[in-house]
Amino acid sequence: MKPPAETSADLRAGCEASCPGCAHRFFSALESETRKENWLRQALFPWRDQCAAIQAVQGEDRWRYRDRVRLSARWREGRWQFGLMVRKELIAIPRCPIHSERIRAMLELLATALPPGPVFPMAFFIQAMAQVTLVLKTATLPELGWMDGRFKESLAAIGIEGLWLHLHPAAGRRMFAKNGWRLLWGQPRSIDGNGLLYGPTAFQQVLPALYRRALTEAEAFLTPTVVDVVVDLYSGSGASLARWSECGANVVGVELGGEAVECARHNAPQALLLRGKCADRIPQLEAWLDSQAGTVGRRLLYVNPPRTGLEPEVLEWVVGRLRPARLAYLSCSAGTLRRDLESLAGSGYRVERVIPYDFFPQTYHVETLVLLRQG
Repeated sequence: MKPPAETSADLRAGCEASCPGCAHRFFSALESETRKENWLRQALFPWRDQCAAIQAVQGEDRWRYRDRVRLSARWREGRWQFGLMVRKELIAIPRCPIHSERIRAMLELLATALPPGPVFPMAFFIQAMAQVTLVLKTATLPELGWMDGRFKESLAAIGIEGLWLHLHPAAGRRMFAKNGWRLLWGQPRSIDGNGLLYGPTAFQQVLPALYRRALTEAEAFLTPTVVDVVVDLYSGSGASLARWSECGANVVGVELGGEAVECARHNAPQALLLRGKCADRIPQLEAWLDSQAGTVGRRLLYVNPPRTGLEPEVLEWVVGRLRPARLAYLSCSAGTLRRDLESLAGSGYRVERVIPYDFFPQTYHVETLVLLRQG
């Protein structure tokens, strides 16, 4: 007999009422998606008629989807607790219903297996799928007797492939320092469900299937071919670079993070990778474009910037020198997106379509793909 389907109440079990992380957790999927669509149309009012229906996952896929987290850690009441800091107080979320079973199991293991706070000054817990990092506010390596055979067997059973200590005495607003990384157990890199290499800090979208849809939409609009050049800014671990390379296009990417660049070089070996801030790599981008002068196709652009949007120097270069025939812009901030779209529209670019994606179900966040054409 087929087991009964879990109800919404079952799926919400473990939700901490005081946690501010999921503002939409008591809305139905339809209510949440409608609110996000309406909010985005207001935020991007000049292009409200170009806004498509939100792309989302359904049913149980809206819960227990998050396999990548960054949580504060505190030693309290004789065990480790993990959660969000609100007004300097930790709100523990050990059984958060949007966390994957792998993360839940890892938090349960660490809560009692790690040494106590006085001798193990942990500040943060970071999990990127099969890679886990414990950030300690110290420069001194602590005693590691707790890393016994039983603990390692538990890691493997949970599906963890790499466990790191990051020694960072000033950990706080800046979670990671340049040095202080120590691999305690396992391997330093893993392979995700798309066959892409990643490490403990490389950015990964939390709903891979929905992200693939966004990339497919961008590819269908850009239509890169063997005679085209594609500039990919803020290119991360190379998922988008691999797409354009597989189409045969000539591709260059720019990414700041060293680990992300390392993984991107593995994931998209045909692409040229430049490490650094996009604004600082404009001269190298110009030189690369000059080297492609014999290419008879189009210049295309894909950007996936952080919440701050495009750097002013980058935006000026895009509209003044690069002048791509088509541009796909994936944004996590409607505010900076609107600012950048106003500049692009004022420089002769037309918004063809605005597609919202519900990359973070139960929350108020919405990610947006905008497709623009020159002229």
